[in-house]
Amino acid sequence: MSSIHNNPILMFTISVSIFGMLVVLMFAFNPPLIHEDFFWRKPLIGSIFSLICILGIFAALFPKQCSKRFHFQKDETNFTSHQISATSKGHHPGCGEFSSHVIHVGGYTICAACTGLLLGAIIAFIATAFFLFGELRMGEMSFPAVLIGVTGLVLGFFQLKFRGIIRSMLNVFFVFGAFLILAGIDELVKSLIIDLFLTVLIVFWLSTRIRLSQWDHRRICINCKNPCEVQEPKKG
Repeated sequence: MSSIHNNPILMFTISVSIFGMLVVLMFAFNPPLIHEDFFWRKPLIGSIFSLICILGIFAALFPKQCSKRFHFQKDETNFTSHQISATSKGHHPGCGEFSSHVIHVGGYTICAACTGLLLGAIIAFIATAFFLFGELRMGEMSFPAVLIGVTGLVLGFFQLKFRGIIRSMLNVFFVFGAFLILAGIDELVKSLIIDLFLTVLIVFWLSTRIRLSQWDHRRICINCKNPCEVQEPKKG
């Protein structure tokens, strides 16, 4: 059996991600009194976050190409390369074990998670243009926005428990939640250093989300009782 507890790197990234959420909540409940309200703070942070969204859009549109270039663990590399070479649906193996990972639209089979991440990145990109580059202000909605954003992150990490459209929507909520956290904390704290810290956290949350998916894919194949060209040989 493949378990998260048997994957120390994944356990570490999940622990750091949870700690980061707690830090965000601390900023929301007890924002510092001294604000660094530089006029170029929002455009700078908006540009960085927009770049993250653009890279996310590219990754969602071309998951196979990104899988070839980015690997988080040596023991997952062979799985990923075999997965790409095998017959696939929505960049998943054409296997019933992965039916919860895909959705069917107009005769096409697409990845539910990637579709959600793509829509979330597009929505977050547009929202960034209005909020961080424009004159839109959250005001009293800043604190609720942070709470909603953290909720979106938590649900995004648990999206592995759901199927199809729900899985896709949770991934939309995950990405948009990251925007709500950044925009809400920016309004409450008005600190360039904290904004930069949050952008690093957002990238870390995204990488943890990707690690979870990779672990889940590998777990499914290891536990599958029907060997195929995608499945890794069982050890022991």
